[in-house]
Formats: sequence, C-alpha cells, structure tokens
Amino acid sequence: MSADRREFLNLAVGGVAAVATVVMAKNALAAGTKIKAIAFDGFPIIDARPVFAKAEEIFPGNGMALGNAWRTRQFEYSWLRTLGGKYTNFWQVTEESLVFSAKLLRLELSSAQRDQLMQTYLTLKAWPDAAPALKELKAAGIRMAFLSNLTEEMLDAVVKNSNLQGIFEAHLSTDRVKAFKPDPRAYQMGVDAFKLKKEEIVFAAFGGWDAAGAKWFGYPTFWVNRMNLPVEELSVAPDGMSTGLSDLVKFVLPG
Repeated sequence: MSADRREFLNLAVGGVAAVATVVMAKNALAAGTKIKAIAFDGFPIIDARPVFAKAEEIFPGNGMALGNAWRTRQFEYSWLRTLGGKYTNFWQVTEESLVFSAKLLRLELSSAQRDQLMQTYLTLKAWPDAAPALKELKAAGIRMAFLSNLTEEMLDAVVKNSNLQGIFEAHLSTDRVKAFKPDPRAYQMGVDAFKLKKEEIVFAAFGGWDAAGAKWFGYPTFWVNRMNLPVEELSVAPDGMSTGLSDLVKFVLPG
C-alpha cells in the first residue's frame, strides 16, 4: 500500500489521535449511582473506513469527497425525514444519500457501482479496540445494546463479521420507533429495553451531535471521538470523551 493511500485511509474518517484525551465532568454521575448498561451508537464499534476505501477504489481521487458528502447527506436525510414524518430505514437513506452525492460531485455512478458501495456496509467489522473493551465490560456485568439509526441487518452483519456474538442484547434500531436520533423517541428505547433509569445507562456516541442529543435526553454520555473533533456548540458537553473504547471502560468501571 502506498504512503498516499495509507494517508487517505487515515484521513477518511478523520484519523485516530495518537493520544486519547479523557474529559470527566465533575458531576458526570449522580452520587451513588451505579452504571448498569451501555447503549452504543453503531460507529463507536463499527469501523467504517472500508466504505471510504471502496469509494476511492471506484472513483480514484474522488473517494474522500464522495465519502464525506455521502456521510453528511445520510444524517441530513435522516433528520429531515424524522422532522417531516417521512421515516424510511437507514439502508434506504444511505442509498438515496449516495445517489445524490454522486450527482452533486458529477460522478457517473452505475447501478453496479452503487450496489458495490452499499454492500460494503454488510462487510464492515469492529474497530481493533472494540472486542477487548466489550469483553471486559461484559465480564463486569455491564449490559450492552446498540441504539442506532442502522437497520438490524446492518448491525447483525458487524456482530457476525467481528465475532461479537453474545455481547449485545437485542438491537435497538430506530426502525422500532420510526424516528432517527436525536429524536427523544429513539433514545427512549434504551430506557424501555433495559428497564433501568436514565442515569444508570451510559450512551456511547460516535458523532458530536449524537452525544449532544443523548445529553439533552438525560443520559450520562461518553463521546467516543475517533475523529478527534471539537465539542459541538449545542449548550451541552459529554460527561466523558476519548478517541477509543479503553477509556469508556474506565469511565463505566472506575477503579
């Protein structure tokens, strides 16, 4: 692999900072409150870099632009569909976002290329630091589930591809409530499924907007900030933040 290609793959999702920075709010957890469960967004666990790599393979020199436009439009469409009461599942949102983004960049996207890029989502695996952290949390008795915009099929695929069977409880896909995050109906799934108080459930976010949404809802929130981005200017901040999952373990299981 060339140095330029390695650099592209690192930059495709912003890269992972070499040194994790952990921020703990003084009043992150109510006194005496014990964390009993974690609701995970998909992408703290799922490594999406192969999607960007496939985009670059199909459209050399334009992969990063396509990947970034595609990712941005995915979430814009999910928010618009929720606000407009026109929910459709995230697979369809993802495909429609891809088609639009290719048109936006004036790229000729054939149906075969579209299918190749879409199927990449079903081949994704977990980030390298995921399995050790998840197994440590599981051994400590922490309950875990995905609370994600992704469909059950997309979440099942990464669990199977990464040999993470037995770690997670039933997937809390937004398909259950027909509303994408940050709609409160989506976050409420965690309370209903775990049958715990909000303060007993940590929400682990990938996007800064999702960390803000979870805080608005009332969850103790840990931002797995793999892209090393600044905190969103939305009048809230996560209770903990790091570029990886090992610090999430420390946050949930303080020693």
